[in-house]
Amino acid sequence: MEQKPDVVFVLGGPGSGKGTQCRRIANDYNFVHLSAGDLLREERNTPNSQYGELIENHIRNGTIVPVAITCSLLENAMNKNVAKRAAEGDTNFGSGRFLIDGFPRNMDNYEGWQKQMADKANVRFVLYLECPQEVCMERCLKRGQAGSGRSDDNEESMRKRLVTYFTQTLPIIELCDKSNLVKKVPAACCEEEVYNAIKTIFEEYYPKV
Repeated sequence: MEQKPDVVFVLGGPGSGKGTQCRRIANDYNFVHLSAGDLLREERNTPNSQYGELIENHIRNGTIVPVAITCSLLENAMNKNVAKRAAEGDTNFGSGRFLIDGFPRNMDNYEGWQKQMADKANVRFVLYLECPQEVCMERCLKRGQAGSGRSDDNEESMRKRLVTYFTQTLPIIELCDKSNLVKKVPAACCEEEVYNAIKTIFEEYYPKV
């Protein structure tokens, strides 16, 4: 039977450092970093995409894109990466290791993943970057002022995103925690300190030879 790829979900509020830390994990532990938000933004910017306008409306309003679209984009990206690594003869990659950043964001996402992907991937754990609301807000506004190019790095969108996060994503983290899947890391401190805590977790599951 074909081995299923490993998946680690990475969750936390907007601005908690998910993208920054995922890039470091991917580099050190041979993972492919897939950002649900980046995949949606890429699809939105694809000429003639049937979902482009719908995705943009959700992004601007801080709401959540229908799960069937997000799951399909994630599955396609995973399949492409596995095929690419196999073609390159990467024996360390095996059936794949994926960090999925910013997903599942609500109960619909969670149930959609269970229905569409549970038998296709092995979720090892959920990395939860816990960060206070005011720190998240400050980081995202600073990112927007620095020219991030993201249409949602502004105060109005941020407030909407934070409401969505606290009302819809946090309950998913709490649900996963009941199954002992959540690995919590305080994320308000400096990048290096956060990553040192993350490395301790990953060494347990993926020790370097």
